[in-house]
Amino acid sequence: MPRARYKSLVDTFAEAIRSGTMPPGTRLPTHRQLAADHGLALVTASRVYTELEAMGLVSGETGRGTFVREISLPPGQGSGQMMVAPGLLDLNFNYPSLPGQADLLRSALRQLALSGDLEALLRYQPHAGRLHERAAVARHLVSRGLSVEAEQVLVVSGAQHGLAVSMMALLKPGDVIAVDALTYSGFKVLAETLHLEIVAIPVTPEGPDLDHLQSLCRKRPVRAVYSMPTLHNPLGWVMGLEQRERLVAIARQHHLMIIEDAAYAFLAEGAPPPLATLAPERTVYVGGFSKSVATGLRVGFIAAPLIWMNVLERTVMATTWNVPGVMSAIAVAWVEDGTVALLEAQKRQDAQARQAIAAQALAGLTFISHPSSYFLWLPLAEEARADQVAMTLQRDGIAVSTAEPFAVSAHVPHALRLALGSVPMPVLREALATVRKVVEW
Repeated sequence: MPRARYKSLVDTFAEAIRSGTMPPGTRLPTHRQLAADHGLALVTASRVYTELEAMGLVSGETGRGTFVREISLPPGQGSGQMMVAPGLLDLNFNYPSLPGQADLLRSALRQLALSGDLEALLRYQPHAGRLHERAAVARHLVSRGLSVEAEQVLVVSGAQHGLAVSMMALLKPGDVIAVDALTYSGFKVLAETLHLEIVAIPVTPEGPDLDHLQSLCRKRPVRAVYSMPTLHNPLGWVMGLEQRERLVAIARQHHLMIIEDAAYAFLAEGAPPPLATLAPERTVYVGGFSKSVATGLRVGFIAAPLIWMNVLERTVMATTWNVPGVMSAIAVAWVEDGTVALLEAQKRQDAQARQAIAAQALAGLTFISHPSSYFLWLPLAEEARADQVAMTLQRDGIAVSTAEPFAVSAHVPHALRLALGSVPMPVLREALATVRKVVEW
């Protein structure tokens, strides 16, 4: 087939997908059928699909075929960072997935279809989640070092929803909340949306500068502190026990509420007890299954003191009413049958392997990471500009995030936050080699 005709076929498919004529989930003809329909050699038909997959427009599933991917996510979704355009290698977002997870979902859906009371999942659920689901989450939290009763747990629509519910319920516009000077970008978006005043705590290699927090609380009416003590995003630290105890002491002295974000805590084995264990009377513990299982499984949880449960539950009602019953049923079934624990263990190994690739690819450069995390922080040379580096990498087909979405203070360091969990490992090695070349140029 002449090159012009071959390229024309790729362009025809691409246009149909981007225009919505071929919607997400559409199954494309088999390679043999495509070859027969267009008079192609089989190898050329395979090449058409390879190019479409490289553009991020289709995905192949072994034994099932080739399907149109979802490419219509709106700009700005994803924690305030820019969404990655189709065709770019994604070192911007983490959506780690392991081989076989789609098969787990198919099996779970089949089991759910055979369950005795399937119709119940079509109805409204209790705002805080069904009691047996809350109890299952409470048992799951024991593995995180947290012991709570089912009545202290709410099931929510992902960890981001958990943060939103906590902040909407327990804070009011104008409240001052202390947060690390580099922090999770989604929290920044929430705080701005809810008109909360963020004040920055300088960061050190081991954690937040607690002397500064103490001084800040003496000068300002700080209402709460937001913390990621176990595997900080983006800096990867795990705070030691002594530092956690001091943070709790400051919170008690100044009557601070603690919001503990545990989204990545499952990756760090042997961490000290959560802040919620050290200060159960004033800590809201928020986590979910997006990172440990799959980003599309929008199920999370809040563990909090009983005194706050009514207002938290009312806020769930005001935002989503309840978690969709099908989603929570799948998540809880996987908690109870050990699937979540298995996936968490496998993802720790996966993250460690990716960090090993990064250590090799970036050897000699200074970067900050945790050996089990899915991201790293790469400071740039003084004369470098992060936006220019990011733009150069984009032209080379790689999407990265600068420090801007994570920075709370007026000073934004020139650095890159590299997500390691979203591309195949051989591709990751090549992408990091390109990052190194651009950074050192």
